[in-house]
Amino acid sequence: MKKKISQQQAYHLGTDYQFIDSVKLGPWTSYSLLHDPKHLGFVLARYKFPAKMFDEFERAIEVGCGDAFGTPIVAQHVKQVLAIEPDGRHVKSNKRRLAKIKNIEFRQGTIQDLKLAPDSFDGAYSIDVIEHLDKHLNEPFVESQAKILKDNGVCIIGTPNRTGNQYASQRSRVQHINLHSQQSLKKLLEKFFSRVFMFGMNDEVLHIGYAPMCHYIFGIGVGVK
Repeated sequence: MKKKISQQQAYHLGTDYQFIDSVKLGPWTSYSLLHDPKHLGFVLARYKFPAKMFDEFERAIEVGCGDAFGTPIVAQHVKQVLAIEPDGRHVKSNKRRLAKIKNIEFRQGTIQDLKLAPDSFDGAYSIDVIEHLDKHLNEPFVESQAKILKDNGVCIIGTPNRTGNQYASQRSRVQHINLHSQQSLKKLLEKFFSRVFMFGMNDEVLHIGYAPMCHYIFGIGVGVK
């Protein structure tokens, strides 16, 4: 029989190893924590999707990582993640705050500008990026990812649904200049990938329900044309 231990002993055995130096949050995540903390749950759930889809991939690229709140979730499932971001303030902060996560590399630039080798990634993903781009960048944004993916590579794009914009805050409406519906995102991905699968998300729940009622949408492109 196992020797019984006291409540205090069990507490120390279960928690002492977790008392490490705290990791600071990035600026955008810190703002959410103070002003809209429930939003953090939504963000983490969005990142869990590509993490699980890319499980055991060798290399993945995150296009537009921001302050990299969710990037470590993908890095938990992928051997190496390259996280790119055009805002140098984020890149500098991410490198400093997340230096202990050795399988994430941060690099400044856009997917169109960085000269990345063809056929060098198994997966590419972007969370809350495409809705901020000028509309003429839709095709270059996806094409640039397709070019650096292996032939059987996977591209995942997550973005707020156009049909939910009427319920968005004024600040969101100002920023989201390039919203998509499931239909328009599917058509865009079909230009560069052999198979496209669409999913919806409401809060933290991923589903294949009625598209116009999805607050958030995911498009998955599989197999580069």
